[in-house]
Amino acid sequence: MATPSEKLALSLEVLKKLQGEKNEIAIPSSALSRTHRERLMKKGFIKPVLKGWYISVNPQEQSGETTYWYMSYWQFCARYLTEKYGEKYYISAEQSLLIHAGNTTVPPQMIVKSPKASNTKLDLLHNTSLYLLKSPLRKGLRIEEFNGIRILSKAASLVYSTATIFVKNPIEVRTVLALITDASEILSLLLEGEHSVVAGRIAGAFRNIGKEKIANEIVKTMAAADFKVREVDPFESSTSIALNTREKTPYGYRIRLLWSEMRAIVMKNFPESPHLTKDNKQYLASIADIYATDAYHSLSIERYFVSAKLIEKVKSGAWDLAQEEDKKHRDAMAARGYWQATQLVKKSIEKILKGENSGKVFADDHADWYRELFAPSVAVGILKPVDLAGYRMNQVYISNSMHTPFTRDGLRDAMFAFLELLEKEEDARVRVVLGHFIFVYIHPYMDGNGRMARFLMNVMLASGGYPWTVIPVEERDRYIAALEEASVNHNIKPFTIFIAELVQQSIDGKPVAKLVE
Repeated sequence: MATPSEKLALSLEVLKKLQGEKNEIAIPSSALSRTHRERLMKKGFIKPVLKGWYISVNPQEQSGETTYWYMSYWQFCARYLTEKYGEKYYISAEQSLLIHAGNTTVPPQMIVKSPKASNTKLDLLHNTSLYLLKSPLRKGLRIEEFNGIRILSKAASLVYSTATIFVKNPIEVRTVLALITDASEILSLLLEGEHSVVAGRIAGAFRNIGKEKIANEIVKTMAAADFKVREVDPFESSTSIALNTREKTPYGYRIRLLWSEMRAIVMKNFPESPHLTKDNKQYLASIADIYATDAYHSLSIERYFVSAKLIEKVKSGAWDLAQEEDKKHRDAMAARGYWQATQLVKKSIEKILKGENSGKVFADDHADWYRELFAPSVAVGILKPVDLAGYRMNQVYISNSMHTPFTRDGLRDAMFAFLELLEKEEDARVRVVLGHFIFVYIHPYMDGNGRMARFLMNVMLASGGYPWTVIPVEERDRYIAALEEASVNHNIKPFTIFIAELVQQSIDGKPVAKLVE
């Protein structure tokens, strides 16, 4: 007779096969026998989402943990909706537009339109839901797929979205408008549906971002077809960003628009620069003095277990790779990597103190910081050499965050725009806050993004004459919540104020954080 462990192993083998061969994220009850299903659910390997539908999870997942659900959300919805409606559905124009703009943040509620729907709300995990709206499929409706989900085309999402999206999501709308290079697809939808009011709104939107030719073509063509068009600007403000047609993906546009919209808020809520220090040696010495405290708090924020003793041990090199205890000590390797990376960060700051452009210094040096950050872990076999290759090659998810970072292809466009903005930015306050935020928003590495962002923040603080500032682990929840608010709702003010308060304390000479022995 099989033991409980053997029975569980058998059920796990079935689950593994299901995931491996069919790449199942959404698991219908029909895919597992009742015995396997109940056994896996009891041991925490699968979790119910809807009646008769499950997702696989980590059994060590803590109560309230959202990461696995946010990782699974889009694929779960794709499988569930295809199973339920086949090709007789599409998601709302507004949600389609956000996706085209590269915004794949998990929505609190996604509206699904189908002639088979029954105007019902389906509650999913972690306060998310689907609203299944009964709606006919328009003839000639232009539908595409995103990760298996049926979405409207860029042109259709612009035409069929309500006017409120231009106010609520101006960054996403401008991004999609920037990707439109020809008026013909939009015009065909406007003419077919006799959308004179919508035509006026979209023409005004194109003119707002500087695409005069497309705006004029929409107005003239509608008039030639005997439709009266009153052009209106649906946005509440203009943008200073030149939205040309050189970029082929939405990611660079999004970063430029985020930077443009957030810039003034940062400058309003961050203390004025005390200007570049004249005593470079003293400034670099102050970084050395605060190193142990900084390492303790930065590593602790990332859930490493470090102490003053361990930090001093790896700093001095008093550790032995030959000793099994040190070799396998993940925390020690992280601490040693932090020490090595800090030495390079100090060299970068030294260049800036001598007058080099801080954005260019970061662009030139940050790959070296990253390699040093993880070199000790590679040396002892905790990580593979390929992990030092550079920007990630796979999708990454942020623990408990509704924000989904860009795809690996998108992040390269985003990083190009980000580095260009950082180099051209003249205000140190903006480089400090948006440098940190945009870096973690893009999340270019599989690991170490938080530490790299804090290094970047302090390099930019140095460029403005501000002191090196530690983010205390005791403030971790507020720190993460402020980053989440900026990522999901594009509200940079809480994060700006959070960093500003810490920097002001450092300027005033007040202790921001303590080193725990």
